[in-house]
Amino acid sequence: MTDQLNWFALLTKSNFERTVYNSILKKKISAFLPQIRRKSIRKDRNLMVEYPLFPGYIFVRSTFHAADQLNILKTIGAVRLLGTKTGPVAIPDIQVESLKILTSSNMDLITGSNISLKNGDPVMIIEGPLAGIRGEYIRQKGKGRVVIKIDLLGQFAGTEIEEDKIEKLPELLA
Repeated sequence: MTDQLNWFALLTKSNFERTVYNSILKKKISAFLPQIRRKSIRKDRNLMVEYPLFPGYIFVRSTFHAADQLNILKTIGAVRLLGTKTGPVAIPDIQVESLKILTSSNMDLITGSNISLKNGDPVMIIEGPLAGIRGEYIRQKGKGRVVIKIDLLGQFAGTEIEEDKIEKLPELLA
Protein backbone atom coordinates (compact mmCIF):
# COMPACT_ATOMS: atom_id res chain seq x y z
CA MET A 1 0.00 0.00 0.00
CA THR A 2 1.25 3.44 -0.88
CA ASP A 3 1.34 6.60 1.19
CA GLN A 4 0.46 8.65 -1.87
CA LEU A 5 -2.46 11.02 -1.39
CA ASN A 6 -5.42 10.55 -3.73
CA TRP A 7 -8.75 12.30 -4.16
CA PHE A 8 -11.89 10.37 -3.24
CA ALA A 9 -15.57 11.27 -3.50
CA LEU A 10 -17.24 11.14 -0.08
CA LEU A 11 -21.00 10.62 0.06
CA THR A 12 -22.62 12.68 2.81
CA LYS A 13 -26.05 12.70 4.39
CA SER A 14 -28.49 14.90 2.53
CA ASN A 15 -27.71 18.62 3.03
CA PHE A 16 -24.65 17.81 5.21
CA GLU A 17 -22.03 18.77 2.62
CA ARG A 18 -20.86 21.96 4.37
CA THR A 19 -20.96 20.37 7.84
CA VAL A 20 -18.85 17.40 6.73
CA TYR A 21 -16.51 19.65 4.74
CA ASN A 22 -15.82 21.90 7.74
CA SER A 23 -15.37 18.92 10.08
CA ILE A 24 -12.91 17.26 7.68
CA LEU A 25 -10.89 20.49 7.47
CA LYS A 26 -10.75 20.65 11.28
CA LYS A 27 -9.14 17.20 11.18
CA LYS A 28 -6.37 18.72 9.01
CA ILE A 29 -7.45 16.64 6.00
CA SER A 30 -7.54 18.25 2.56
CA ALA A 31 -11.06 18.53 1.23
CA PHE A 32 -12.87 20.28 -1.59
CA LEU A 33 -16.53 21.26 -1.81
CA PRO A 34 -17.26 22.55 -5.32
CA GLN A 35 -20.06 25.12 -5.22
CA ILE A 36 -21.98 27.20 -7.70
CA ARG A 37 -24.02 30.34 -7.26
CA ARG A 38 -27.71 30.16 -8.08
CA LYS A 39 -30.74 32.25 -7.46
CA SER A 40 -32.39 31.48 -4.12
CA ILE A 41 -35.35 29.12 -4.35
CA ARG A 42 -37.41 31.35 -2.07
CA LYS A 43 -39.96 33.34 -4.01
CA ASP A 44 -39.84 36.37 -1.68
CA ARG A 45 -36.10 36.99 -2.16
CA ASN A 46 -33.84 37.61 -5.08
CA LEU A 47 -30.51 36.46 -3.63
CA MET A 48 -27.64 34.54 -5.16
CA VAL A 49 -26.82 31.59 -2.89
CA GLU A 50 -24.00 29.05 -3.06
CA TYR A 51 -25.11 25.45 -3.59
CA PRO A 52 -22.98 22.30 -3.84
CA LEU A 53 -22.20 21.48 -7.46
CA PHE A 54 -22.70 17.79 -6.62
CA PRO A 55 -25.38 17.61 -3.92
CA GLY A 56 -24.50 14.97 -1.35
CA TYR A 57 -20.78 14.80 -2.17
CA ILE A 58 -17.48 16.37 -1.20
CA PHE A 59 -13.97 15.42 -2.25
CA VAL A 60 -11.33 14.38 0.28
CA ARG A 61 -7.62 13.72 -0.11
CA SER A 62 -6.35 10.59 1.61
CA THR A 63 -4.20 7.51 1.25
CA PHE A 64 -5.53 4.01 0.65
CA HIS A 65 -4.68 3.10 4.28
CA ALA A 66 -7.75 1.88 6.17
CA ALA A 67 -6.89 3.99 9.26
CA ASP A 68 -6.81 7.21 7.21
CA GLN A 69 -10.10 6.41 5.52
CA LEU A 70 -11.72 5.40 8.81
CA ASN A 71 -10.77 8.79 10.23
CA ILE A 72 -12.72 10.40 7.37
CA LEU A 73 -15.72 8.08 7.77
CA LYS A 74 -15.96 8.80 11.50
CA THR A 75 -16.96 12.37 10.62
CA ILE A 76 -20.57 13.17 11.53
CA GLY A 77 -22.62 13.20 8.34
CA ALA A 78 -20.13 11.12 6.30
CA VAL A 79 -21.69 8.01 4.74
CA ARG A 80 -19.10 6.25 2.56
CA LEU A 81 -16.30 6.71 0.09
CA LEU A 82 -17.36 5.94 -3.46
CA GLY A 83 -15.87 2.82 -4.89
CA THR A 84 -16.34 -0.82 -5.71
CA LYS A 85 -16.55 -3.99 -3.65
CA THR A 86 -12.75 -3.99 -3.42
CA GLY A 87 -12.63 -0.51 -1.90
CA PRO A 88 -12.74 3.22 -2.64
CA VAL A 89 -11.82 4.39 -6.13
CA ALA A 90 -9.40 7.31 -6.47
CA ILE A 91 -10.39 10.24 -8.65
CA PRO A 92 -7.67 11.54 -10.98
CA ASP A 93 -6.06 14.74 -9.68
CA ILE A 94 -6.64 16.46 -13.03
CA GLN A 95 -10.43 16.10 -12.66
CA VAL A 96 -10.47 17.69 -9.21
CA GLU A 97 -8.06 20.44 -10.31
CA SER A 98 -10.34 21.16 -13.29
CA LEU A 99 -13.32 21.43 -10.93
CA LYS A 100 -11.37 23.84 -8.72
CA ILE A 101 -10.54 26.08 -11.67
CA LEU A 102 -14.08 25.96 -12.99
CA THR A 103 -15.74 26.77 -9.66
CA SER A 104 -13.22 29.47 -8.70
CA SER A 105 -13.85 31.44 -11.87
CA ASN A 106 -16.37 34.25 -11.61
CA MET A 107 -18.15 33.00 -14.69
CA ASP A 108 -21.76 31.86 -14.46
CA LEU A 109 -21.88 28.09 -14.59
CA ILE A 110 -24.74 26.32 -16.22
CA THR A 111 -25.15 22.90 -14.69
CA GLY A 112 -27.19 19.89 -15.41
CA SER A 113 -27.62 17.85 -18.50
CA ASN A 114 -31.37 17.36 -18.37
CA ILE A 115 -31.70 18.10 -22.07
CA SER A 116 -30.24 14.68 -22.82
CA LEU A 117 -32.07 12.70 -20.13
CA LYS A 118 -33.14 9.25 -21.21
CA ASN A 119 -35.18 6.56 -19.50
CA GLY A 120 -33.22 5.02 -16.62
CA ASP A 121 -30.77 7.90 -16.08
CA PRO A 122 -29.91 8.45 -12.40
CA VAL A 123 -31.11 11.84 -11.14
CA MET A 124 -31.25 13.76 -7.88
CA ILE A 125 -33.91 16.20 -6.74
CA ILE A 126 -32.08 19.45 -5.95
CA GLU A 127 -34.86 21.74 -4.72
CA GLY A 128 -38.03 21.55 -2.70
CA PRO A 129 -39.24 19.23 0.04
CA LEU A 130 -37.73 16.16 -1.67
CA ALA A 131 -34.25 17.70 -2.13
CA GLY A 132 -31.48 15.13 -1.88
CA ILE A 133 -33.60 12.16 -2.96
CA ARG A 134 -32.18 10.11 -5.78
CA GLY A 135 -34.26 8.50 -8.42
CA GLU A 136 -34.41 7.35 -11.97
CA TYR A 137 -35.69 9.44 -14.87
CA ILE A 138 -38.74 7.81 -16.48
CA ARG A 139 -40.21 10.27 -18.98
CA GLN A 140 -41.18 13.83 -19.88
CA LYS A 141 -44.70 14.77 -18.81
CA GLY A 142 -45.89 17.98 -20.31
CA LYS A 143 -43.99 21.22 -20.58
CA GLY A 144 -41.26 21.45 -17.95
CA ARG A 145 -42.46 18.41 -15.96
CA VAL A 146 -40.87 14.98 -15.65
CA VAL A 147 -41.67 11.70 -13.94
CA ILE A 148 -39.00 10.04 -11.82
CA LYS A 149 -39.01 6.66 -10.08
CA ILE A 150 -37.79 6.49 -6.48
CA ASP A 151 -36.75 3.28 -4.72
CA LEU A 152 -38.28 3.21 -1.24
CA LEU A 153 -37.26 0.21 0.86
CA GLY A 154 -37.43 -2.18 -2.08
CA GLN A 155 -40.67 -0.69 -3.41
CA PHE A 156 -40.88 1.85 -6.19
CA ALA A 157 -42.83 5.08 -6.22
CA GLY A 158 -43.15 7.59 -9.02
CA THR A 159 -43.38 11.32 -8.66
CA GLU A 160 -43.98 14.15 -11.08
CA ILE A 161 -41.68 17.12 -10.59
CA GLU A 162 -40.56 20.26 -12.37
CA GLU A 163 -37.68 19.53 -14.70
CA ASP A 164 -35.48 22.33 -13.31
CA LYS A 165 -35.67 20.79 -9.82
CA ILE A 166 -33.70 17.69 -10.83
CA GLU A 167 -30.21 17.13 -12.14
CA LYS A 168 -28.71 14.14 -13.84
CA LEU A 169 -26.04 12.55 -11.67
CA PRO A 170 -22.64 12.52 -13.38
CA GLU A 171 -21.18 9.12 -14.25
CA LEU A 172 -18.60 9.74 -11.53
CA LEU A 173 -21.31 9.88 -8.86
CA ALA A 174 -24.01 7.58 -10.23
